[in-house]
Amino acid sequence: MDVNTPLRELPGVGEARAKGLEKLGLRVAGDLVGYFPRSYEDRRQVYAIAEAPVGELCCVRVMAAEEPRRMRIRRGLDVTRLKVVDGTSAMLVTFFNQGYVRQALHRGEEYILYGRVELMGIHRQMTNPQFEGAERPWACGRIMPVYPLTAGITNHLLAGLVERALRELPPPAETLPDSLLARHRLAPAAECWRSIHFPADEAALDAARRRFAFEELFYLSLGLALLRERRSRGRGPGFGETDLEGFYQLLPFTLTGAQRRALETAAADLALPRPMNRLVQGDVGSGKTAVAAGCAWLAVRSGWQCAMMAPTEILAEQHAKTLSAMLAPAGIEVGLLTGSMKVSEKRKVLAALESGALPFVVGTHALLSQGVAFHRLGLVITDEQHRFGVEQRAALAAKAGGEEDFSPNVLVMSATPIPRTLALIIYGDLDVSVIDELPPGRMPVKTVLVGESKRQRMYGFVRDQVKEGRQVYIVCPAVEENPDGAWDLKAVTEYARVLGEQVFPDLHVGLVHGRMKAKEKEAAMAAFTAGETHILVSTTVIEVGVDVPNASLIIIENADRYGLSQLHQLRGRVGRGKHQSWCVLVSDNRSPDTRARLKVLTQTNDGFKIAEEDLKLRGPGDFFGERQHGLPALRVADLETDTRVLKEAQEAAAELLAADPELTELEHRPLLEKVRRLFEEDPDRFN
Repeated sequence: MDVNTPLRELPGVGEARAKGLEKLGLRVAGDLVGYFPRSYEDRRQVYAIAEAPVGELCCVRVMAAEEPRRMRIRRGLDVTRLKVVDGTSAMLVTFFNQGYVRQALHRGEEYILYGRVELMGIHRQMTNPQFEGAERPWACGRIMPVYPLTAGITNHLLAGLVERALRELPPPAETLPDSLLARHRLAPAAECWRSIHFPADEAALDAARRRFAFEELFYLSLGLALLRERRSRGRGPGFGETDLEGFYQLLPFTLTGAQRRALETAAADLALPRPMNRLVQGDVGSGKTAVAAGCAWLAVRSGWQCAMMAPTEILAEQHAKTLSAMLAPAGIEVGLLTGSMKVSEKRKVLAALESGALPFVVGTHALLSQGVAFHRLGLVITDEQHRFGVEQRAALAAKAGGEEDFSPNVLVMSATPIPRTLALIIYGDLDVSVIDELPPGRMPVKTVLVGESKRQRMYGFVRDQVKEGRQVYIVCPAVEENPDGAWDLKAVTEYARVLGEQVFPDLHVGLVHGRMKAKEKEAAMAAFTAGETHILVSTTVIEVGVDVPNASLIIIENADRYGLSQLHQLRGRVGRGKHQSWCVLVSDNRSPDTRARLKVLTQTNDGFKIAEEDLKLRGPGDFFGERQHGLPALRVADLETDTRVLKEAQEAAAELLAADPELTELEHRPLLEKVRRLFEEDPDRFN
């Protein structure tokens, strides 16, 4: 076996498993060593039945006292049972839907079981344990890695493949300079590769974790510092107009202090001859659109064009309408460009953009398509950055044309409050402005947590809201019955049918979910926006959604299935009008940790406090779900617990760049190569 051996060629893998491994990003043997565990199981101690700690995962050495007996309970459910013994006691072992156990376990033979021992009266029992022969155990007697998996790939298979790769492949080369290892007391890579997968003890695991966390954060800090440096050397439009008084006078309302601060900081950036790259981060309803309008006003007054990209057609239409109302008194026309527009309408907009007759356009991904050319693009605004990613932002910026080192100004708006440490990683190449106060007159959304027992009262409350002329969102986590065996989740399609036919037959119940065609989705959202639909049953596709001031109630089913930040985003769909709004979290989960987590939502509407809490509880990996921001994913480092390592890594990167800003010295060239590979979505930025 060598690093380029395809995994399908390894014993026990084959075509089907190779496809599963590929879903995890594992194609060749060399990939295995760099696929890090998500957690570990301490299987070092092997217990006798009577001494095994009740309720904890542990290894127990037993002998099968009988042949396994299989019983069919009903269609789709069978049970295999056997009694096991040792010199101290006996125990009943039960397997559900694991018929192969009858051929695998035999009376009189010894095994080591790994699972949870439970008490049934005074008798001990185990359900669905893992097992292996006691003579030559592989998994018990050691600390075992637990890997992220996918359907058809077991942890046992993956751990076996990784161990074989560690045994047969040469260790990956050292990637950090010796001077750095010595100064920061980091273990060498050769030791750490084995310890991160199969640590001999806690000390070995800690040393490996610290080394790899430092390495990740060091290269990330190095890459971001290089990006900022290169960005500051590029040429930008350098707007001539910087006085915002004329813009303030256009508005029929007064901006909050936070809005003014964000706008004035952006105006100072826009006056410079280098491109602005700024993130305006603010809670739902904090007034980010007014900041965008102010920047667009400065662009047009300075003789430049402005483009704004939104994630959906409805959102693009909404922004175009809002911005048009704000900027029309100044004689600034705001155009719209979306995929579903008529060809003749599109042609008219495209011609006006190319000639410079249209100063401001709002659109969807249609703005990135061929044939869209600007006369003089000076400002690009994107909404909800993590929905687009660095590549699309760069593609839109590239439409500014002009000379190679010229870039338009970029303003990114995000309603996802992000803790400072995480913002550094996700928006590392952007400067950050925070809008941390709501416009006056906004009533905070009241949030309550209820169980199934309150369902009828909740439906009564829905009816009351509709009677008062309001509208309601109901959010479900699953699209169809039985995904991953999670039969208890509300299936959105069936639930919408039951609500429409049985619970609210006299009301109009709409449905929208991610698997619908784009046109169907847009039509469902448009009907709700227009007030034709009373109740919209939806999955989280409404999370980055439309502004429906008339929606006053959002019900989130199985609320325990979501992170706090996502729940806060969903809650932001209501509370946009002048009426008191409500968010009802429905969960029957009795876990004290889950209840405490959901209670956070009922106690505060401050998105930043919620984001900090979410980071503590779930870690950064879950913050955005899929990685879409164009920066390398963190495999080991945890921003909640590794803040000291992050600081150390940033200082080390800054020190290195102070001595060798371009990383041109011979010993530093491998570092530049590594940075380029890490930021592989756009490695040209480092050329």
